[in-house]
Amino acid sequence: MDELLRNYLPIVIFLAVAVLLGLVFIIAAALLAVRNPDPEKVSAYECGFNAFDDARMKFDVRFYLVSILFIIFDLEIAFLFPWAVAFKDVGLVGFWSMMVFLAVLTIGFAYEWKKGALEWE
Repeated sequence: MDELLRNYLPIVIFLAVAVLLGLVFIIAAALLAVRNPDPEKVSAYECGFNAFDDARMKFDVRFYLVSILFIIFDLEIAFLFPWAVAFKDVGLVGFWSMMVFLAVLTIGFAYEWKKGALEWE
């Protein structure tokens, strides 16, 4: 048991130093920070745009198209890596399930392309 604890001692020391260093930085920032707020600094800020007059204002459809495009590529990568690692074990059902998934993503990608979301203006 003593040997096991000795093997984990460097990890415990590393974690203790990391926590201590984090606390030192947080306390130093709280004590040494300059507190000089101005109206521009404390004003509402959202995505680099000025505040909207109406909360029910319609957004441009390109915003949603870019979001769908991100989801398409994000999901594809998130599911392809584990599938590729376990490719030998998934069998024929796993293979065709991924092909159906990729077909759905390809249809989504074609929709994005048709709507012009890939054209940067």
